[in-house]
Amino acid sequence: MSWLRSLFGSSATDANLGLLKTDVHSHLIPGIDDGSTSVEDSLNIIRGLHSLGYSKLITTPHIMSDFYRNTPEIILAGLEDVRAAVAREGIPVELEAAAEYYCDYEFEKSIGEKKLLSFGDKYVLVELSYLNPSDNFDSVTFKLQLEGYKPVLAHPERYPYWYQSFNKYEEFRDKGVLLQINLASITGHYGSVAKRISERLIENNMVDFLGTDTHKMSHVDVFKKSLKLPILRRLLESGTLRNDQL
Repeated sequence: MSWLRSLFGSSATDANLGLLKTDVHSHLIPGIDDGSTSVEDSLNIIRGLHSLGYSKLITTPHIMSDFYRNTPEIILAGLEDVRAAVAREGIPVELEAAAEYYCDYEFEKSIGEKKLLSFGDKYVLVELSYLNPSDNFDSVTFKLQLEGYKPVLAHPERYPYWYQSFNKYEEFRDKGVLLQINLASITGHYGSVAKRISERLIENNMVDFLGTDTHKMSHVDVFKKSLKLPILRRLLESGTLRNDQL
């Protein structure tokens, strides 16, 4: 097996994240949310993600009305700074930016009034509180669809209030809401229940996007552990993922 390792850089049974091409969820613009803290930090993370096989990164800073009050202008200006640094370093990775919108009432009011930061075919990434389900999630996703957007629920496996209600995920998909799980979830990084929910979503072919949700360099080491897991290979071979279409 040593000749295989020298040829491919890892065990021949490792999952190949290069099949995805694109990561849809990360926090790589320094200083504007809880992700990267410096351009150097961003570069190190980007190198790490590229080493895992990613050739395109769509970074998604938080937009939260009561905490991270980012705007498209702030995000896109930061994107250009990171792009320039990546070009200087010669890292062969394409960078784009969207946003991870917190499902609050200010976000709901902005739908139809402001242009949203989307990715691909008008996909909009939406996150919820970890404490309580958002009362306006149904109205938010409906309004997004009326405006021609396609809502994507970020890391549904991490919301504990649905751990005993798997049918909620089925209801969302029936309403046209797409699901994005985190790569680290399948390693148990967010706990055993999040791991179990992510596995069940994969087994039921309910995962539309796989995201890293990278915030810091240590996450890259967690992702490396996932490459050994059969459940990741199953997901990559499922035909349900849309990452490679972006």
